Amino acid sequence: MHTHQPARRRRAIPILLALALLAAPRGGAAASAPGRPDPRALVKAAIDYWRGTSSDSVVEMTIHRPDWERTLVLRVLTLGSDRTLVRVLAPKKDAGTGTLLVKGTMWSFSPKVNRVIRIPASMMHQSWMGSDFSNNDVARSDEIVDRYRHRLLGVERDGGREVYVVESVPLESAPVVWGREVVRIRDDEVLLGHDFYDQDGRLVKRMRTLEVRVMGGRPTAARQRMEKVEAPGEWTEVRVRRVAYGARIPEAAFTLSALRNPRRF
Repeated sequence: MHTHQPARRRRAIPILLALALLAAPRGGAAASAPGRPDPRALVKAAIDYWRGTSSDSVVEMTIHRPDWERTLVLRVLTLGSDRTLVRVLAPKKDAGTGTLLVKGTMWSFSPKVNRVIRIPASMMHQSWMGSDFSNNDVARSDEIVDRYRHRLLGVERDGGREVYVVESVPLESAPVVWGREVVRIRDDEVLLGHDFYDQDGRLVKRMRTLEVRVMGGRPTAARQRMEKVEAPGEWTEVRVRRVAYGARIPEAAFTLSALRNPRRF
């Protein structure tokens, strides 16, 4: 993906809500007014909800351009807040390609060249697999919780539900490429939107949830689309085929050895 600023490492926000009112505020969070939800807690709870203690999902990712389109089938494993493994299952020519994230460090593996490459921090904001998602978006860790200052912009209504609109601005010390991000979190913990603004306040790209379904026993953002403002007609859409939350996944699944040699989990 393109950037408008010097390379600065950041991590993406997955979103959703949940334990919001129960979580205690920590450093960097905006104070909440009495009777209003703590915006930092909303973001934290959303991340926890999205990942669960662990998750095992299969998704389709379609990259659409005006003159071509391609679809990848991916398996995505998460464990805790800092381990993610994404493996390409199809098409055959890309099968086996993998991305591993452990505690903020990312590696990629290509079976074509049989090499594991560590992704430098300066490349975390770049396109992942040619899509409109960045490496950071794929990582979806919770670093944003403590490295951003959060503010509740308002509460909207959508289909009879409340939707919390939270603005997240990186702290001065945070190695983040964006100037600010705005997320919309439905009161059943589903992320409805995520806007990314550059340092000049211009909207660069936005993600929208197009379909919500109960999957894995909970409401899930089953179809999401990421679009860049300066590239109309181009988008990347992710559809969840199946997901299991709280799946038993060993830590051994998140090693360089497992990245290079896919195993059955």
